[in-house]
Amino acid sequence: MSEWKAKRFWSEAAVKASEDGYSVLLDGRPVKTPAKTHLVVPTDAMAQAIAAEWDAQEEAIDPLTMPVTRGANAALDKVSVQFKEVAEMLAEYGDTDLLCYRAEGPEGLVQRQTSLWDPLLDWAHDTYDARLLPAQGVIHVAQDGAALAKLSAPVQAMTAFELAGFHDLVSISGSLVLGLAVTHGRLPAEEAWALSRLDEDWQIEQWGPDEEAEAVADKKKADFLNAAKFYQLSRS
Repeated sequence: MSEWKAKRFWSEAAVKASEDGYSVLLDGRPVKTPAKTHLVVPTDAMAQAIAAEWDAQEEAIDPLTMPVTRGANAALDKVSVQFKEVAEMLAEYGDTDLLCYRAEGPEGLVQRQTSLWDPLLDWAHDTYDARLLPAQGVIHVAQDGAALAKLSAPVQAMTAFELAGFHDLVSISGSLVLGLAVTHGRLPAEEAWALSRLDEDWQIEQWGPDEEAEAVADKKKADFLNAAKFYQLSRS
């Protein structure tokens, strides 16, 4: 039996401004989230991107081709109703930040991590007065509580829509610092993604690519770049 998919039922998607933000209308009717909340977003740019996603749908609706719509749904249905929990969960990545866990060898990988990751830890210290310390191996090394509190502050200050985009930047990369660097404008998303992949790319250089692993990585990269775009749209 073939999987049922919702069919396109509208002719035109449009954007309408209001006091609360910007709504997307399908033939004059407002779009709602899966939880039946009116989809109202903070910027015209985000609303226009969502309208374009709806307009691009053909006979069947494919949510996988609608990352901005899905991000807005998550912001309204999930993040906004449990903001504190989501913000705290993301801030906790600082205590296990990818950039702090270094290889014990080979020397080439150790040097690559040092030369490319240390400047980001220095940036976090200069920007937030929060020094995270790297260590070799995979055993957890607790970071300074005061530093973690300072890195948590900008996360807590985000809006629900900003946090929805930030969520994937941090959870996909495994790094609070990389997520902050992208949202702060310190790194373009493409570069941040490459920095999060140092270990994997090193293994590929040594042993060659694996098709299945590459497919998974490509999907994660697309999600990471979409998250960066969503964050920017939330502020445009």
